[in-house]
Formats: sequence, structure tokens, C-alpha cells
Amino acid sequence: MEIRVDRDRCAGSSLCVSYLPDVFDQSDDDGKVLLRTAEPGADAAQAVRGVVTRCPTGAITVRARDAQEVRDA
Repeated sequence: MEIRVDRDRCAGSSLCVSYLPDVFDQSDDDGKVLLRTAEPGADAAQAVRGVVTRCPTGAITVRARDAQEVRDA
């Protein structure tokens, strides 16, 4: 799984950071999402998918290593 973020779409709600602070962070400059890791371990996969579906602006997507981009994983 590879995580991608679109900082232009991010509204800075910090939902992703509150759910997965080991994977996501927030910029001190603009409050938008930052990735701590683009490829979290398998144990975080389900939680990451949950964040993808909860992101209010759709700024976070995941992609399987050999598959198409998935929004509602």
C-alpha cells in the first residue's frame, strides 16, 4: 500500500493526524497534511483505509503496489 496526499485539496481538519499520528502529521506553516511514511506496515492498512474514507476533502488516497488508485478502499 502506498499513501498519497493532495496538499492542494487538504483543508487542514487534522482528522488523519488524530486517527494515525504515526502515519500523518500536520504542517506548522499551513496546517495541511504531511506524510510521516508513504508505505505503512500491513498492520496499519485497515486504519489507513478508514482515514481515506473519512477525509472530508478526499485529499488522501491509497494505492496497492500493483493496482490502480483507490479512493474508497
